[in-house]
Amino acid sequence: MPDRVVNGWDPATLALLSLLTQTGRGPKRGGLFALWLTLRVAQDVLVDGASQERAQRRRVQALERRLSSLAMPSPLRRALVAAVGQLRELRPETVPQILSQLVAPARETEGAEAAEALTLAVRRAKQQIRGET
Repeated sequence: MPDRVVNGWDPATLALLSLLTQTGRGPKRGGLFALWLTLRVAQDVLVDGASQERAQRRRVQALERRLSSLAMPSPLRRALVAAVGQLRELRPETVPQILSQLVAPARETEGAEAAEALTLAVRRAKQQIRGET
């Protein structure tokens, strides 16, 4: 897994993209894509916060529409629906909790590597909230 940020993307995002490119078509690929999209929107909440509230609300709405059309395993779909509902609140301090609730369904449906990527994202989100780099 890469240790540096490329084009503003952190290692967790890059790890999910790497898994996505290694996975054939089907529900598993749809699930990985859904996790990647959700992670990107959640990270945007951390970066933009309330300053770009209108744009972030649009991102969350677009995420919700896109997730509805993807084929993915049921446990992951349920977890993502809950995550999108929580992302609507646009509170940066809730991002680590939202992402941590995706770890178990990701492990169950997408594998250990996807869960590890989300765990890394949770850790980095907590650091951002505390003001660490």
